[in-house]
Amino acid sequence: MQYTIEADGLKKTFAGKHEVRALDGVSFAVAEGTVFGLLGPNGSGKTTAVRILTTILRPDSGTARVLGYDVAKKAPLVRSLIGLAGQYAAVDENLTGRENLQMVGNLNHLPRSMVVARATELLEQFNLTDAGDRPLKTYSGGMRRRLDLAAALVARPTVLFLDEPTTGLDPQSRNDLWEVIESLVGGGTTVLLTTQYLEEADRLASNLAVLDHGHVIAEGTPTELKSELGATVLEVGLDTLDHARRTAELLAAVGSHAPVTNGTVVEVTVDDGPTAAMAGLRALDQEGITPTSFTLREPSLDDVFLALTGRRTEGGDDDTEDPDPGGRRRSRRRAATAAMPVATGELS
Repeated sequence: MQYTIEADGLKKTFAGKHEVRALDGVSFAVAEGTVFGLLGPNGSGKTTAVRILTTILRPDSGTARVLGYDVAKKAPLVRSLIGLAGQYAAVDENLTGRENLQMVGNLNHLPRSMVVARATELLEQFNLTDAGDRPLKTYSGGMRRRLDLAAALVARPTVLFLDEPTTGLDPQSRNDLWEVIESLVGGGTTVLLTTQYLEEADRLASNLAVLDHGHVIAEGTPTELKSELGATVLEVGLDTLDHARRTAELLAAVGSHAPVTNGTVVEVTVDDGPTAAMAGLRALDQEGITPTSFTLREPSLDDVFLALTGRRTEGGDDDTEDPDPGGRRRSRRRAATAAMPVATGELS
């Protein structure tokens, strides 16, 4: 199989008052023309991995290749071949949407006729034609994110890095971006996506790596990861915390994994749903506990993450990896530059 993106033993430590090991031997490979998801909570290493693969950071050790090129040794070339839409919109709110896209085209040294045509084409593709000549400061958050993704596509990159591209968007804007990403992949683009939205990873990614504290703790297709939990999730709602605690103790005997309690809701994965449900109900009845809800459902990626890490995903960015606030500000500026890849010049 041909891999477009390869990470092999990546390590990265941020020095500061408290040293942080952001990546500790991370390895994965992304097949051509697919979406690969990096899934993990704040501080898991997702953004650091993307910054290394897009030449913004250098790894302390390990290697990374994009389209066969070493990202450390061939950084200018790699930047000319990729697109990056980061967590922070790499656009200028004092310019119009069209001017932003044309600026990116100029930075990529595209012919002027192509720059003008490409800006018009992308405004139409991202449903921004009517707003194209308005200042960006008048755009909604969803419109800005769409323009940010459009900016990453000006030079028609065959490899696209999306670092939590839908963070903070409303459900409709998120769905619109998902459709655009699916269309790009259908046209042959390879996408590496970082996300904390389980639904996003489930819908878009053909393969996933789950990161936690700088380590890959699981890898596979969404179906494979969900199947490891068992066939079904038994979810029981209770009226008190004491009943929830006791229910978790009782359901431990019927589950394939230890039950997880979230407030007054207890969840446990089981291999034989109907049989486990009956056993669970009998156990609760014998204890005199009446559930407020009792549901059997298919496992989700949220269940996978919870089972692997012991906690649910959280909203927000990955900046907790870098203990230096000034460094974060510099990294954000570098991320904005990388979203507009240029053929020459080094990033500091």
